[in-house]
Amino acid sequence: MPIYKANGKKDGLQKYNVRVNYISDSGQAKQLTRTAYGLEAAKELERRLASGVKDGSENTAKKMTVQQLFDEYEAAKQYEIRETTHDKNRRNYALYVKPTLAGIRIDRVTVALLQEWKRSIEQKGLHLNTKRHAYGIVRAILNYAVRMEYIPNSPLPKVGNFKEALSVKPGMSIYTAQEFMEFINAAKEQATEREKKHRDLSEWDYYVFFNIAFYCGLRKGEIHALKWSDLNGAYLSVKRSISQKLKGEDRETPPKNKSSIRTLQMPLPLIQILKEHRARQERLAHFTEDYRICGGERCLRDSTIETRNKQYAALSDLDSIRIHDFRHSHVSVLANSGILIQEVARRLGHSRVEMTWNTYSHLYPREEEKAVDVLNAIA
Repeated sequence: MPIYKANGKKDGLQKYNVRVNYISDSGQAKQLTRTAYGLEAAKELERRLASGVKDGSENTAKKMTVQQLFDEYEAAKQYEIRETTHDKNRRNYALYVKPTLAGIRIDRVTVALLQEWKRSIEQKGLHLNTKRHAYGIVRAILNYAVRMEYIPNSPLPKVGNFKEALSVKPGMSIYTAQEFMEFINAAKEQATEREKKHRDLSEWDYYVFFNIAFYCGLRKGEIHALKWSDLNGAYLSVKRSISQKLKGEDRETPPKNKSSIRTLQMPLPLIQILKEHRARQERLAHFTEDYRICGGERCLRDSTIETRNKQYAALSDLDSIRIHDFRHSHVSVLANSGILIQEVARRLGHSRVEMTWNTYSHLYPREEEKAVDVLNAIA
């Protein structure tokens, strides 16, 4: 039986095991066994697997191209990774892998071929992170091919990942605590004025958005997804995220990774700000605990947030920084106050402290003189 039910469900869809039998070149009977969620997905997976086996006598890898491998990999991971990650993978594959590697048979993907692909990517003048995302796609699908026994091993590790050029990093844009207070006071003045003149409370949502970004260091999508039910006294729970880039609509997804699901203690200024904001939203006719903290029935629009960001910066006579830089500013305040990097990593939702250190080590004050003083005192 090529498709049969297995224990487990995901997003309400039944888990299925898909099995295709074939004969290897050496005459041995072999099987391909894969997992899918939902009967339609299982049928499509069976079709793809079967199409790779010619007349039941030829190994799938003999004819499988990189494009076919990517399609199968995507189907396999459909319910294992976030939809936003799928979307990013598809874009990166289409832009940086497909043009040169899509038609190549996977048993003919060699170190020399991958080195040439890597050289072509280097010539595009892309940001390091973009190049590493492209590398990550190739690594993922080739590792999948090894697990499925389509190829004996991946040649990619011999090529190596893209490395950072030996140049000075541009400075990270941040607001100091004083600069943020100037910025947020401008936002508060705008919200107060709009409420008085037009009896419109909507400007307060932007004021609260930037306060959460600075005081908690949350990602934009995490702030969008916050509901009043996510607050418990002095604690805020991050349970979900929202993307506004998929198919022209808001899509609620799990946070970026498992470590991004976290509970943070809020500082007193933010607790008071949220208390006042809840009182404003409770004046709305249909208020519920499921209202978005910033936006009510629908989260704020990214484009309008960016407009407000530039407007408040101009009013406070500051240079405008990116929305994500409020997260960097949060880290800067903590780092320069001596907060351990382990706690900073936890608050940011990073899975490894190394990620935090690689990004923010330059924000930590130098401890060289203090270290030498400690050693001097030993004599």
